[in-house]
Amino acid sequence: MAQEIPKTTKQWKVTGTSGFDDLKLSEVPLPELGDAQVLVKMRAASLNLQYRDLIIPKGQYGFAFSPGVVAGSDGAGEVIAVGKHVKRFKKGDKVVTLFNQGHLGGDIDRAAAATGLGGAIDGVLRTVGAFDENGLVPLPEGLSFLEGATLPCAAVTAWNALYGLKRLTPGQWVLTQGTGGVSIFGVQFAKAAGARVIATTSSADKAKLLEKLGADHIINYKENPNWGSKVREITNGAGVDHVIEVAGPTSMAQSLKSIKMEGVISIIGFVGGTQDPNQPGFLENLLRMCTTRGLLVGSRSQMEEMCRAIEANLDKLRPVIDSKVFKFEDLKEAYEYQWSGKHQGKVCIEIS
Repeated sequence: MAQEIPKTTKQWKVTGTSGFDDLKLSEVPLPELGDAQVLVKMRAASLNLQYRDLIIPKGQYGFAFSPGVVAGSDGAGEVIAVGKHVKRFKKGDKVVTLFNQGHLGGDIDRAAAATGLGGAIDGVLRTVGAFDENGLVPLPEGLSFLEGATLPCAAVTAWNALYGLKRLTPGQWVLTQGTGGVSIFGVQFAKAAGARVIATTSSADKAKLLEKLGADHIINYKENPNWGSKVREITNGAGVDHVIEVAGPTSMAQSLKSIKMEGVISIIGFVGGTQDPNQPGFLENLLRMCTTRGLLVGSRSQMEEMCRAIEANLDKLRPVIDSKVFKFEDLKEAYEYQWSGKHQGKVCIEIS
C-alpha cells in the first residue's frame, strides 16, 4: 500500500540564541514539493560535530545561521515522494542527509559552506522534510536508520581528516582525542585501513571503549598532561602521521609535539574551549614542518566513498551509538545530555 503523504510536519526550530529553551517544537503545514526535491519521512537523527548543534541555540556558532531554522544536520529516513525531475531516488529508498547540501565534490567554497543543514537552511529535526535530491545519499546496506543518522557530520569529517588531503596508508600512525563521534569514527577508519592508533581520553571507563575499538595505545591526558612526549616515545621519536584535533587551543601544543615532519593536523573543533594562555604561537607550525588544516565536514563524493567502505567492512565500521537514545519530543534532554559530556559515541534521536 502506498504511504499517504502527510499534510503537516512537526519540527524543532531554533527561535533564539540564549540557550536550549530557545528550541521550540511546532506543527506546520507541509509546503508543496519542488520538482527537484525528495520528500523524506525522517526516522532518526543524531547530534553532531563537537557541539555544533548545541552551540547554535547558545549563540556561539561562527558559520552561516538563519534565525528560526529547523535544527539538526544529521538524519536518516525513507523517501515517500519525489519531484517530477528527480532521477537519483524513488519512493521507498532509504537515505541519509548530506551536511553541506551544496558541497557535492572537490574543495569547499563560500557558497557550499553556506548550505549547512540546521544552520543556514532547515535541518533534519522534523517528522517529514523536503531535500534537494543532490543533498542525499543512500543509506549504507546493513545499517539501521539510527546508525545511518550518525554519518553525515562526524563520520564524513573523520573520513575527510584521514583521506581529504594526504590519504592514510597501512602502517601509519593516527592520533585521536576522546570518545566523541569524530574521534570514534577516526579510530574505526584508521584500524580498518591497517593504521596504528594512539588515543587520548580522560577516564578509565572511556578507555575501555577505545580498547574495544582496537586503539593500540591509550593515554589518559589528565594523568599525563604532557602527552605529546608520550606519543613521541611510542612512535620511537618520529611522531604520528595524522592528528584528529577536536579539543582546540587547550591541546594544540601537545598535538604539535605529537606530529611528525610532513604530518597533518586536522582541526575539527574546540570542545576544550576557545582560549588557552599556553596555546602555541605562529612559528610552531613552521618549526614542526607540518600541515595544520581546518576542515568543514566533507563533500558528497567523500561521503559516498566512505559509505562504500562501511558497507564493505560492517563488522569493523558499524557506528557506535550511545546507550541512551532519546525520543523526538525529548530533544532538549538530548542536548543537555550531550552538553554534559557523559555520552560515549553518538547521541541519537528516534523520530518515528
